[in-house]
Amino acid sequence: MSTTEPGTVERAFAAALYADTDTALDAGASLLAADPGADAELSRRGRELTAALWRRGWQPADVVRMVRRELEEAHVHVVSDLILAEAGAPEDSRPDPRQGSRNGVCGGSRPGAPARGRRWAAQLAELTPAPPRHEDRFTRATVVLELYRLLLRLPALEPVVEPRPRPAAGEAERAEPASRMLGRIRALLAKAEATGYPEEAEALTAKAQELMARHSIDEALLAPDGSAGGEGPAAGGPGACRIGVEPPYEQAKAVLLDAVARANNCQAVWNEAFCFSTVVGHEADLEVVELLYTSLLVQATGAMTKAEAALRKGGGKGGGRRRTKTFRQSFLAAYAHRMGARLAEAAEHEITEAKAEAGQALMPVLASREAAVRAETDRLFPHTRTTRLRGVSDEEGWIQGRDAADRARMGRRPGIPGRGGRGDRG
Repeated sequence: MSTTEPGTVERAFAAALYADTDTALDAGASLLAADPGADAELSRRGRELTAALWRRGWQPADVVRMVRRELEEAHVHVVSDLILAEAGAPEDSRPDPRQGSRNGVCGGSRPGAPARGRRWAAQLAELTPAPPRHEDRFTRATVVLELYRLLLRLPALEPVVEPRPRPAAGEAERAEPASRMLGRIRALLAKAEATGYPEEAEALTAKAQELMARHSIDEALLAPDGSAGGEGPAAGGPGACRIGVEPPYEQAKAVLLDAVARANNCQAVWNEAFCFSTVVGHEADLEVVELLYTSLLVQATGAMTKAEAALRKGGGKGGGRRRTKTFRQSFLAAYAHRMGARLAEAAEHEITEAKAEAGQALMPVLASREAAVRAETDRLFPHTRTTRLRGVSDEEGWIQGRDAADRARMGRRPGIPGRGGRGDRG
């Protein structure tokens, strides 16, 4: 009986991918470096690894985030190339994430295919091909094997399904005004982040929040059922997205995101190990959460930097030593805590005004949407736990963070309120 000798790639993988030693890695890299004819097969196997990650619930941004955290920029370049190549591969067995479908889910006809919509496409659009590389073949092979070793060992995640579009007459006519409103919101928040004048930032943020509230309420009234059930979100029902919550000070950032989510009828579940939170909600509310969280994080970081500079200049307690992890963690924790309280207060104010405009008919709509979000969160995350915020011990940092949140006056509630976040959050 004759046998076929394993190829170079198989032998390199057998030597390097299932062992953690440098010796094993060097052995595999040496095999690949000595055989230029194995390059095409090595790339093909990399595309297979990335496709397998999509089936295990990962998305492009999640993979890039993990590679950047665990490895180096050279590995990020390689995985970006792999993701872009896999996305454009003309393989019938794999859905193309750049192509939409009638129900807004790419590849929905293939059993087990991950849901891919506009957020997936946006993540691909943020990737750029790697610049030309000039390292020797051994170094290049080492980078590739280190990357493949990591990709192979990533565990399965909860699959995230984007909210499906609501099939209704006049959908196209409503989409354009909604797009224009979101454009205005983005522009206002960008100006709030860029200005050096706190009063101007407050006015810009307050105006943006008014538009957010109107956008969210209009969407709620247009989709009164907000139901979801079965194995994924119903048309017009809630879905989910992942938002990066990366070190440093990730606990405080997770608390801030949770506060923004709860104020916008969403629920956030923090995955500390993989540096993201999954936010569950209706599409209009998810858009608001992404926009507002990003803007508040930028504003909080700017305020924190100014507070540190003022302390050093004023020779306050601790002087120049105040630029420490403890100060920043305490600052951001206080900012998130106070901002959450202010968002909750604004939510109560806005619901009162919304009732005056729409009457009591609004209450069943909000209750239905809240129940749908809660049901979808329970489906995705049947087991969660709470986490106590650690490292908050700097009194000056806490005071400065609280005051910065007070200065970022919220005005109106940015969206339809909900009750209670869930999951691993600080």
